[in-house]
Amino acid sequence: MTTPRTEHLVLPGVLTAEQAAATVAGILAVQREDGAIPWFRGHHLDPWDHVEAAMALDAAGEHTAAERAYTWLADHQNDDGSWYAAYRDGAHDDVTDAGSETNFVAYVAVGVWHHYLSTGDDTFLDRMWPCVYAAVECVLQLQLPGGQIGWRRDEDGTASPDALLTGSSSVHHALRCALAIAEQREEAQPDWELAAGALRHAIRRHPERFLDKNRYSMDWYYPVLGGALTGAEAKSRIEESWDRFVVPGLGVRCVVPNPWVTGGESAELALALWAMGESDRALDILQSIRHLRDAQSGLYWTGYVFEDDAVWPLELTTWTAASLLLAVAALGGHEATCAVFGGDRLPSGLDPDCCA
Repeated sequence: MTTPRTEHLVLPGVLTAEQAAATVAGILAVQREDGAIPWFRGHHLDPWDHVEAAMALDAAGEHTAAERAYTWLADHQNDDGSWYAAYRDGAHDDVTDAGSETNFVAYVAVGVWHHYLSTGDDTFLDRMWPCVYAAVECVLQLQLPGGQIGWRRDEDGTASPDALLTGSSSVHHALRCALAIAEQREEAQPDWELAAGALRHAIRRHPERFLDKNRYSMDWYYPVLGGALTGAEAKSRIEESWDRFVVPGLGVRCVVPNPWVTGGESAELALALWAMGESDRALDILQSIRHLRDAQSGLYWTGYVFEDDAVWPLELTTWTAASLLLAVAALGGHEATCAVFGGDRLPSGLDPDCCA
């Protein structure tokens, strides 16, 4: 095992160099030889969290390990461009949820673009382009007339008529990364540009097109994290629900009014704040979840029920650690992570206000 390179992963009050190296090593210890990164050994893998963990490895300079994760995705992609929603951690990767979720499928584009920006590896981009192309085409089959993305296709092929704001916001981010890949390869994708513009318009202007999940913090910050809301719109959205979701000194609630803060949501909010230019508040959020760190493994507990003073569930998840590493990498100026989550250099598709 190589020594993790953690020069961008040191942040006062959040991670020392030694702690960052331990967290990266913790993710590597969970990754299987074939590249798969389950939540933890013996649990399951889902494609979105698998990609997030691979991105954290790239942010730490563990490019070979990250590439193995993308190879696993390419090897397991279904004929229609999708992946199943969940795979059991085991020798045969048994499928535990044979449906597919659109944001899970699309997120490969974010990871592939991040890996390319981290390495400059054109051969990798060429090899993964068919995988990204098929995934995006699969997802856009579920785009609804209002621009939003149906959230799931069931095992029997039935496409959901409902859209989730969090999932669609993540797909918006993925479409922009897919367009960046296409642009790098000089392969114009005008249909993707139309789709990204329509999706952004739905997120910004038509909340009624999405299921009402406003009790969940992800629905609060994901339109910002996914790049659909920027500037004054982003700031207004974050301010309006700050006190609903942020528990000072402890982190971000997963869902109100439950007294449960979670590391993944906290780190993702920090990323959104950083993208808005509010690095000080992002740092405060990251410092507030130090209590979730497990010193022995370097990983992070999924959440904490503060009314009971209890860690719950008793899971040290790779994706929680990965979300924190990515937020730290953005604050630390890691170029690829900043480019992917800052969004300034990502194509935006057509003007989302082009139509009513």
